[in-house]
Amino acid sequence: MIGALLALAIFLTLLVGGNFIRVVRGPSLFDRLLGVGAIGTNAVVLLAVIGFIYGRPDGFLDLAITYAILNFIGVVAVAKFLDRKRFEDVDSDAAGATLEEGA
Repeated sequence: MIGALLALAIFLTLLVGGNFIRVVRGPSLFDRLLGVGAIGTNAVVLLAVIGFIYGRPDGFLDLAITYAILNFIGVVAVAKFLDRKRFEDVDSDAAGATLEEGA
């Protein structure tokens, strides 16, 4: 049983590495944000698996739930910030275009 859990932990670590490549080389900012969210999700599952490997799932699952909540709040906050910044850039470009047309 421990061998299967160790194999799963190694597989999850490799998945985190693959998602890290997406974060570094993502074609857009939102792809990078999705990669960060996927890394957080894999880290939550990895924490749960490590808890079962050490025979203390209660403490590790508490940490995993806390990390999942923080990961979700962080990703949503960054997405809202980037969305608001994108609309502010569009509004400022449109305002600049109308000023130039009126001159």
